[in-house]
Amino acid sequence: MNAPYDGDRAQGTGGPAPSQGTAPGTPVPGQVPAPTPAPDHDPYVQGAYDYDPYRSQDLSAQDPVAEVLYDRASHPPPPPGTYQEPGPLYAAPAAPSYSPDPRVWAQTPPPEPDGPSRHLPYGDHATTTQFVGVDSLVSKASDEQPEPDAFAHLYRDQEAAPPTPAEDAPVAAPAPSKPAGRASSLLKSSALMAAGTIVSRITGFLRTLVIAGAIGVGTFNDTYQIANTLPTMIYVLVGGGALNAVFIPQLVRAMKNDDDGGEAYANRLLTLVVVLLAAITTICVLAAPVFITMMSPKIASDPQQMDVAVAFARYCLPTMFFMGVHVVLGQILNARGRFGAMMWTPVLNNIVVIATFGAFIWAFGGFTTSGVSATTVTSDGVRLLGLGTLLGLTVQALAMLPYLRDAGFAPRLRFDWKGHGLGKAARLAKWTFFFVLANQIGLVVVTQLATWAGSVAEKQGHSGTGITAYNYALLLWQMPQAIITVSVMTAVLPRISRSAHDGDAAAVRDDISYGLRTSAVAIVPCAFAFLALGVPMATLLYAGSGAGAQNIGYVLMAFGLGLIPYSVQYVVLRGFYAYEDTRTPFYNTVIVAAVNAAGSAASFFVLPARWAVVGMAAAYGLGYTVGVGVAWRRLKTRLGGDLDGAHVMRTYARLTGACVPAAAAAGAAAYGVTRALGSGVGGSAAALVAGGLALAAVFLIAAKRMRIEELNAMVGMVRGRLGR
Repeated sequence: MNAPYDGDRAQGTGGPAPSQGTAPGTPVPGQVPAPTPAPDHDPYVQGAYDYDPYRSQDLSAQDPVAEVLYDRASHPPPPPGTYQEPGPLYAAPAAPSYSPDPRVWAQTPPPEPDGPSRHLPYGDHATTTQFVGVDSLVSKASDEQPEPDAFAHLYRDQEAAPPTPAEDAPVAAPAPSKPAGRASSLLKSSALMAAGTIVSRITGFLRTLVIAGAIGVGTFNDTYQIANTLPTMIYVLVGGGALNAVFIPQLVRAMKNDDDGGEAYANRLLTLVVVLLAAITTICVLAAPVFITMMSPKIASDPQQMDVAVAFARYCLPTMFFMGVHVVLGQILNARGRFGAMMWTPVLNNIVVIATFGAFIWAFGGFTTSGVSATTVTSDGVRLLGLGTLLGLTVQALAMLPYLRDAGFAPRLRFDWKGHGLGKAARLAKWTFFFVLANQIGLVVVTQLATWAGSVAEKQGHSGTGITAYNYALLLWQMPQAIITVSVMTAVLPRISRSAHDGDAAAVRDDISYGLRTSAVAIVPCAFAFLALGVPMATLLYAGSGAGAQNIGYVLMAFGLGLIPYSVQYVVLRGFYAYEDTRTPFYNTVIVAAVNAAGSAASFFVLPARWAVVGMAAAYGLGYTVGVGVAWRRLKTRLGGDLDGAHVMRTYARLTGACVPAAAAAGAAAYGVTRALGSGVGGSAAALVAGGLALAAVFLIAAKRMRIEELNAMVGMVRGRLGR
C-alpha cells in the first residue's frame, strides 16, 4: 500500500514509537500524548482529502465519470432521514431513536434531518432538488438553456447572502396556472364588458338620431318618449332596484354556498320575477290610460294625442317583462363568470329599433318631408313603431338563452319559494323601494312639466322644446361622464376600498382627490364646450328633425356647466360606497331630486314656454351642485375633517380660468361661421370644427401658462391608452 500505517507516520516525524508493553492509548511519562483519532473515522485511512472543502459529501457523487452515467431520475437518493450515517468501524450500531413501538397504533414519523443531504453535491437539499432522467436530457437536448457558471461555488465563502447560482438553485415547482388564468380571464371579461358598453352607447345614440329623423323632436315624439319611458320607470320601481341591490347578492351567495351551485335558488328567483312581472305587466297594459294621464295631463287633454300615446304604451309596457327576464338571466351568467352577454345583447335591441324606424322612414318618409304628427300618423305606422320597440326588448332577452345553455344552466319554473330566503330578501328590498321612489317622483314631475311646456311652445311655433329635447340633450351631455369619470374611478375604486377596509383615511382622501383632479382635466373643458358649442352640436346631429334641433342645442347649453358638479358627485359618493355606507347616498339622492323638482317647477311657472325646458336643464345641474355641497361636508367629516379641499379647489379654479377665454373664443368662432354658412349640416359641421379648434388651442395655451399639473397626467394616460 502507498499509505504507511500510523506508527510509521509517528517515526517519520521524529516522535518516539510506543513501547511494546504499553497499551494503545495509555500515556507514557515524559511524552506528549498523540492525538486521539475521532471515533467516527477509520484510523487506517489517511487524510488524503483534507484539502477538499466538501469532505462531508459523498465522494462517489463527485466522480466526474460516474456522475455523467448515473441516472438520478431513475435511481434517486433515499429521502432525508432514511440514510444512516456511518459510525465507528467496529462499534455496535446504535439503537434507532424512532423505532416502532408495538403499543402505539399510529407511529410518529421521524423528523427530517436539518442541513444538506450527503447524497447531493454542493449541499443541495433532497426535498427541493428535482432530477432529470437521461431520456429527458436526450429528448430536450436541442432546447436552449442558460449556461450555468461552473465556478460559482468557489466564491460561496465570500458572499454575504446565500448564493443562487443556476446549477445550485432548487428547481421550483411550476406555479399553478389557476391564478394566472383567472387574472387573464378577468382582463378579458373587463375588456369585453367595456367594448360592449361603448358599442351599446354608440348604437343607442344612433338610435335617437334615427328616431328624430323619423318622427321629429316635437309633441309626436313626446308621446312616444312617454310611452317608452313608462315600462322602465315601473320596472325599476316595482322590482328593478330591489333585484340588483338585494336579490342578486343573495343569488351570488347561494351559488357559492349551496350544494347545487345555486341553480335551484336561481330558478326560484327567475320564476318569481316571471310571475310577478307578468301580473304587473297585465295590469299596467289594462291601465295604460291612467299612466299616460299621470305622466302628462297635457297630452291626456288632447284626444288624438291621448289615443296615440295609449297605443304606444300598450305596445311598450310589455317590454318591462323582458327587462326583468334579461336582468335575471344576465346576473345568473355574471355569477358564473360570463360577463359579455349582458353588455352586448342591448346592442341587438338598438339594432332592431334602428331598423324599425328606418323602415318607417322608407314607408312614410322622413320627418322633414312627411311632417308626421299625432293627427296625421296612420294606425299602421303606430303599429310598426310599437311592435318594433317590443321586438327589440324581446330579442335582447331571448338572446341570453344560448349563453345560459353554454354555461350549463337549465331554466326551469320552481314555485317552492317558501323557506329559501326569498321572503327575507323581499323585506330588505323595501328600503331600496323608497330610494327608487324618490328618483321616480322627481322624474314624473319633470316629465309632466316638460311635456306641458313643449305642447304650449309647439302651438306657438317652437318645436323641440318638450321632454324629447330634454332627454336627447341629457343623453349627449352624460357621455363625457360615462367615458371619462367612470373610467378614472374604475381604476381608483379598488384602491379606495382597500384603504377604507384598512382604516387608512389619509389614503382614501388622497385617492378621492386624485380622482376629482384627474377627471376634471377633461370634464371641465367638456362642460364649457357644451356651453359654447351646444347649438352647432345639436343642429349637426339632429339635422333630420327640422327646426327643433336648434332648441335641443339651447337645452344642451343649459345642461353644460352642470356636468362639473354631476361628475364631482359621482366621485364623492364612491367614498361612501368604499365604507359600505349606502344610507348617505340615499339621503343625498333625495336632496338632489327635491332641488331638481323645485327648480323645474320654478322654471315652468316663471319662464316662457319656449324656455321652460331650458330652465329645467339648468335646475338639473343646480340639484347636483347642492348635492355635492352636502356630500362633501359629510365625507369630510367621515375622513377626519380633511378632504384635500384646497388642492382640489385650486385645480378646478385654474381649469375654469383656462376654459373661460377658451369658451368665449370657441363661441365667437362658431357664431361667425354659422352667420356666414348658415345652420345647415355643412354650416354646423364647419362651425363645430372651428369652435372646437379655437377651444382646444386657447385652453392648452392658458393651461400651460397656469402650470396645471393634472393636465400632464391626463395626457400621459391618453397616450398610454393609444399605445404611444
